[in-house]
Amino acid sequence: MAIAMNRPYHREEHFRGSNTVRDIVLGMADGLTVPFALAAGISGAIGAAAQVVVAAGVAEIAAGSIAMGLGGYLAARSEAEHYASERRREEREIELIPDQESSEIVDLFAAYGLTEAEVAPLIEALKKRPAAWGDFMMRFELGLETPQPRRALKSAATIAASYVAGGFIPLAPYMAMADAEAALQYSTGLTLFALAIFGFAKGHFTGVAKLGSALQTVLVGGLAAAAAYTLARLIA
Repeated sequence: MAIAMNRPYHREEHFRGSNTVRDIVLGMADGLTVPFALAAGISGAIGAAAQVVVAAGVAEIAAGSIAMGLGGYLAARSEAEHYASERRREEREIELIPDQESSEIVDLFAAYGLTEAEVAPLIEALKKRPAAWGDFMMRFELGLETPQPRRALKSAATIAASYVAGGFIPLAPYMAMADAEAALQYSTGLTLFALAIFGFAKGHFTGVAKLGSALQTVLVGGLAAAAAYTLARLIA
């Protein structure tokens, strides 16, 4: 007992908010780059006044957040519907062809070097628990996780809110300054700084190198914004 009590407690920390982080990344990344590119294109390419840039930017943020949120909602709904369809199919196969499903379990564990005899107790236990058997096949055969309740609505709201939060960052200088040309310079610096902070935070939550994530986000976001700005100047 003394040995067991003196053994150091090992607690594994695993990040479980991957879906939320993905939605924030999707919304924030587009929110920072698209409105910035629009504002830069309007002010730099056609010389519009700051008030015009703000009006166009706010309109774009409203439309973009709705479109992005709707896209996130439909994607999450599609994932849930796909899961439900595959779950019904697995339940039918467990009921109608249990021997074939058992063979699939044997094949799954054979990849890890386990023999059929070693897997047999697990198969027998799962046969007594059809619901658990279905869960097992969904996760380990198909690689599908049970969808979170209200995932579609949460995804839509997260993406839309992140888009709005990101979109107003490049617009802030235009709201505070009357000179659109000067505001463009501040907007550029502020957007790149926000991309760096965003990338650093993303690296923290996803467990990758924070500085590397920050640099990558600045590079990708900066290139996207520059491409959109260049296109606007060519068109104008």
